[in-house]
Amino acid sequence: YSLHTTYHQTRFAFAKSVSRQTSIAGRVVFWLCFRFCAFDVCCFRVQSHYLVRLLAVVWLTRTNGCQSRSCRSLARMIEYTERYFRGLDLWSLGVDEAFINATVRGSQNYYLYSLSDECERCPYTRVQEIKGGANPPVVNNVFKLGITRKLSFKVLDRNVGKYAFDNESFVCQFSDQNLGEFGVYDIGIEEGNRVACTLETAKEPVNIYLPFITIALVAAALYVLFRLLQHGVRLVQRSRTPSEPQLSPNSPTISVQATGVPQKTRLRSLDTFRGIAIMLMIFVNSGGGDYWWIEHATWNGLHVADLVFPWFLFIMGVCIPISLRSQLGRNVPRYEIMKNVAVRSLKLFLIGLCLNSINGPTVADLRLFGVLQRFGVAYFVVSAIHLYCYQENDQLQHPLARSHADILGLWKHWVVVGIIVLVYLLVIFLVPAPNCPSGYFGPGGKHLMLLYPNCTGGITGYIDRQILGIRHLYQHPTARYMYDAMPFDPEGPFGCIPTTFQVFLGLQCGVLILTHTDVTSRVRRMLSWGIVLGLLGGILCGFSKNDGWIPVNKNLWSLSYVMVTASLAYFQLLICYILIDVKRYWTGNPFLYAGMNAIILYIGHTVFHKMLPWHWRIGHMNTHFMLTLEALWNSVLWNVIAYYLYKKKIFYSL
Repeated sequence: YSLHTTYHQTRFAFAKSVSRQTSIAGRVVFWLCFRFCAFDVCCFRVQSHYLVRLLAVVWLTRTNGCQSRSCRSLARMIEYTERYFRGLDLWSLGVDEAFINATVRGSQNYYLYSLSDECERCPYTRVQEIKGGANPPVVNNVFKLGITRKLSFKVLDRNVGKYAFDNESFVCQFSDQNLGEFGVYDIGIEEGNRVACTLETAKEPVNIYLPFITIALVAAALYVLFRLLQHGVRLVQRSRTPSEPQLSPNSPTISVQATGVPQKTRLRSLDTFRGIAIMLMIFVNSGGGDYWWIEHATWNGLHVADLVFPWFLFIMGVCIPISLRSQLGRNVPRYEIMKNVAVRSLKLFLIGLCLNSINGPTVADLRLFGVLQRFGVAYFVVSAIHLYCYQENDQLQHPLARSHADILGLWKHWVVVGIIVLVYLLVIFLVPAPNCPSGYFGPGGKHLMLLYPNCTGGITGYIDRQILGIRHLYQHPTARYMYDAMPFDPEGPFGCIPTTFQVFLGLQCGVLILTHTDVTSRVRRMLSWGIVLGLLGGILCGFSKNDGWIPVNKNLWSLSYVMVTASLAYFQLLICYILIDVKRYWTGNPFLYAGMNAIILYIGHTVFHKMLPWHWRIGHMNTHFMLTLEALWNSVLWNVIAYYLYKKKIFYSL
C-alpha cells in the first residue's frame, strides 16, 4: 500500500476526530503538522512524511477513527484491532490476552484445564468451568486468557481440583495451540454418543512483532535525521570559519607528557560495553515492551534480560586489575587499597538496601539482598583475591610462558577461585535440602508434578531462607506465577559464590588487556576465551534447556549460566574493541555517555521508575507498541541525561 494514499485517506477522519476531542490549541498544532508534511520544504521529506503519517494512524487507532482499508493496513504495524467483535470489547484485553468463547450443546458442565509449554513437567491447571444447558447452546461462557506462550488444553467432565494430573481421564484435548493477542477463539463441546470438541479461530489475532519492527524503523529514521542535522550544522560552522581547520570528532588524538612519552589511552570500548549494559538494563526494567523473549526467563533458559546483570559484573571484573595495578604503580599501600575496596563495597551494599525500600521501608519484610548488594560482595572478594595474590615482579623466562603470561600470572588466583567453585559444586550436588534431593535445580511448586513443592531453588533456596528468613527474600520470583513456587531471591547470598567466578572471568579479561598490548594478541585471546567458555557452558547444560547436568539458570546463577554469559561478554567486548579502538568505525556513542555514569543512571532509573517524564500512561497501555515506545522513551531520556553529564564533565563513581 502507499503511505501517500494512506495519509490522504486518513486526514479527513483525523481532522474530525481532532475537532471533537481536542482544544483549539491542539487543533492548530495538528493542522500545522499536517500542513508541514503536505509540502516539500526540506531534505527530510520522506522521513517526516512517514513519521507524521504514522502519528496520524496512532491517533486514529486510539480514538477508534481508523475506518479505511489503507488506514487499517498501516495500523497493523502498531498492533491495532477493532474495538468490538460479536459484542466483545477487545480493547479491554490486556497485553498477550485473548477471548475464549466456550459453548456446550448439552446439559452437562465441563471444566477447562490448560498447560503452558514453558512449564516443565507440570500438571494442567484449571482455567474455567464451562456450563451446559438446554438447546440452544449456552453462549455466555466467555473469559479472558493469557496466551504468552504455546498452550495445551484438556476438557474434563468433572472438577478434579486446581490441578489435573496425567492419570486423570479427559473428554478431549488440544495440544500446542498458538493463540494470539486480541484473538477470539471458539471452543465447542457437543454431546452425543461420544463428546466431540472443536477449537476454532473466530477472529484472527494481531501480529505482535510488527510494532517492534515499526519502532525500530522509526528510531532508525530519527537517528538518520539527527545525523543529517549534525552534518548540516558542521557544514554551516565550517563555511563561517573557513580559515580555521577543525579536527573531526572521530580523529584520533595523542596527548604527550613533558618527557615526550605518549600517555596510555583509555579504551573507549570498555565504557561503551558498560553503556550498552546499563541502557539495556533500563529498557528491560521499563518493561521491554512486555515481550516474553526480552523479559527474564521463567526458570531455565536465557533471554535478553538475563544478559544484563552478568555483563555488568563482567565489565566490573575487567576494570579491577586496571584500577588496582594503577594504585600499586603509584606505591599506594595494599592495606590502604583494601580499605578503599571495603568502603566501596559497603557503599554498594547500603545503596542497594536503600533502593529496596522504595515501596516502603518496612523492616519486618525488607528485602536484604539485591543487585547492588551482589555487586558489592563480588567486588570485595575478587578485589581481595587479586590484591593479595598478584605479584608484580614475577618473571617468566620461557617464550611459551611469556605468551601465556595473562593466565600463568594468575595461577594463584585460579587456585583460590577453583577451590571456591569446587566447594560450591560439592554443596550443590552432595547436600540435600529437607525433603528435597541433592543436585536439584528446579523451581519447586508444581514442577515434576508437585513432587518437590517446597524445594524452590534446591539447596540454594534453602540456604538463603535459613540465612535471611523467607520474609526478607524477593517475594515475586519469575517462577512464582508459572510454577506456583515459593519466594526465592535471585540475588541471594549463596548465589554470590558463582557470581564471584563471573567477576573473576572479567578480571582475567582485564589482565589479558594489560598483558598483551598488540591488537592481534588481544583479538585472538578474547576470541579463544569466548569459544572455550561457550563450549564449556554448552557441555554443562547439555546444549539443551532442561536436560543437561547444570541448566542455564539466572535465578540460581548456575555455573553453566556463568560460562555462557561470560562467553557472550567476551564476544561483545571483542566486537566493541575492534569497531571502536582498532578500526575506529564507531566512536561508541551514544552508549559511551551512559557507560561513563552507569551508577547514576542505575540509581536514577530505579528511583524515578514511576514518575514523569520518564514513565507515562496513555489509555489502556495494553499493546506491545505502546509499552515498547514507553520503554524506549525512558531509555533515550536517561541517555540524554548521560550526554548532558558527559558534556559538563560530571562523572561519578563510588
